[in-house]
Amino acid sequence: MSDDEQTPADDEAADDSISDDSVSDDSISDDSVSDDTADRRYLAIVTESFGDLVLHATADTYLDTMAAAKADGFDQLIDLTAVDYLAYSAPRGLPDGIDAARFEVVTHLINHETGERLRVRVQLATDEPVIASLFDLWPGSEALEREAFDMFGIEFTDHPDMSRILMPEDWVGHPLRKDYAVGAIPVQFKAASNVR
Repeated sequence: MSDDEQTPADDEAADDSISDDSVSDDSISDDSVSDDTADRRYLAIVTESFGDLVLHATADTYLDTMAAAKADGFDQLIDLTAVDYLAYSAPRGLPDGIDAARFEVVTHLINHETGERLRVRVQLATDEPVIASLFDLWPGSEALEREAFDMFGIEFTDHPDMSRILMPEDWVGHPLRKDYAVGAIPVQFKAASNVR
């Protein structure tokens, strides 16, 4: 037998060498989730929406979930944004075991080799909207995380520059929060004449 040929026993040995925390193992479970019958992938509960897989991770498992997805071929972070559900009363499509919270971070990934898309949803509490930064995995997340911080007040731990990106540094509040006061916007040149 040549060195290039592989026997079924070799394949079995290779499978045994994969660790229990293998990133592509769909059977990974998260003890913090109460629904034992839910499908899981990368430590998150799996649902489907409009043909795309949706992973429901927790703030604690978010970074591990995203690292596992990247290691499994999801090579590009397409988008990262947030939602404020303060006054939202309709069903939110959350699976059993995931409690609805005021804020949600939504991240979209794509695997360019297979074309598969993945949406990751994470619920964040009102009093402490904090989640891990994805900067070390996808450096392009830097500006997107700053925007979520600026507009929603969500902080990303270990971010290299957690500062405002759209509003002035001295701006008070986060304009896309549903409880942000709606009022007049100060016009810088209000007294200027429009006569030409």
